[in-house]
Amino acid sequence: MNIIHTFVVLAYKESPYLEECIKSVLKQEYESKVLIATTTDNDFIRNLAKKYNLKVIVGNHTNIGGDFDFAIKCGNTPLVTIAHQDDIYDNHYSKKVVDEYLKNKQSSIIFTDYYEIRNNDKVYKNKNLIIKRILLTPLKFKILHDKKWAKRFVLRFGNAISCPAVTFNKEIIEFPVFEYDMTCDIDWHAWEVLSKKKGSFIFINKCLMGHRVHEDSETTKTISENRRTKEDLEIFKRFWPEWFAKQINKFYSKSEESNDV
Repeated sequence: MNIIHTFVVLAYKESPYLEECIKSVLKQEYESKVLIATTTDNDFIRNLAKKYNLKVIVGNHTNIGGDFDFAIKCGNTPLVTIAHQDDIYDNHYSKKVVDEYLKNKQSSIIFTDYYEIRNNDKVYKNKNLIIKRILLTPLKFKILHDKKWAKRFVLRFGNAISCPAVTFNKEIIEFPVFEYDMTCDIDWHAWEVLSKKKGSFIFINKCLMGHRVHEDSETTKTISENRRTKEDLEIFKRFWPEWFAKQINKFYSKSEESNDV
């Protein structure tokens, strides 16, 4: 079989959840390729790689955007998913993604709905998830997947696309995908840029992966350190006049409270 999808597990330091992530991507219904990418090479990562017979590719980037672009480039298949080390993927994830890709090879990204993992419990419904699902409504209709206005609608009131749920089509996207000067809105920036270019946004309306929310996660850190507000405003201004963008930003910052642990 010609494998067309790769999970690149992006590992950082010594995450206690890394092995669970690795096990989830190795147990896929569709047998994807799996490898590990890291900029913090250490014995912990190497030992897990050896245990599961996985290749480790070491980069030297010093920012999150560079790490993400590096991870995508590590995959040598048309489709690449950056598997964040704290998250898990249901065993149907890659098969559903590959099936959608084969129906529309002009898609730039293919992504699924997701649930949150809080204290090891799967949370399928809360305020944050409900709002995102409402924003994604246009992309629930296949006829709108390639429409620029639909791709941008799901981004104009907030970032409705979860980065670890996204698979990239390397035959369509252009590098750099991510903004190297940002620290927390690098994914929202990427979707906004991609929304103006050719390529469909394929949304699979099923919860096929779990995003872990905990006190050491990067999302929680960026919110607690208040780094996000300025970048949020920058993105909102790409869709709205500045005065209105500031009003939306105030409301959006309150919604981030749902990420508190």
